[in-house]
Amino acid sequence: MSLKRHLGAYTVFGLIQLAVDWALTVMLSHFGLRIGLANIIGRVGGAWLGYWLNGRYTFAGEEPALGRQQFARYVTWWCTATVLSTIAIELIDDDLGRKWAWLAKPLVEGVLAGVSFMVSRHWVFRR
Repeated sequence: MSLKRHLGAYTVFGLIQLAVDWALTVMLSHFGLRIGLANIIGRVGGAWLGYWLNGRYTFAGEEPALGRQQFARYVTWWCTATVLSTIAIELIDDDLGRKWAWLAKPLVEGVLAGVSFMVSRHWVFRR
């Protein structure tokens, strides 16, 4: 598969994931849930969708790249990225306030998405 095809599909599916993640995070924290916990729940919502879409379509090849090994790798990377994201969002919330944390979340996730693409392409969805 070409890098261009992988990157295109990953970007489209990533924007869908981000919308789900961001909406859940903002909604839950707006209603009083601590921003870090809301961020984790939002990332869970986006993660399940992203794992399926990227494994089924983006990095699938002739057959879907969705097996136990890929899932274990995905969970390992997702936990790492979630810790980094949650620390960043919590720090922004503590220093600048909730609305800035909401605005910064897509930027934080965008940075992580760049790293996630390489990790997904070269490790998570490898057979």
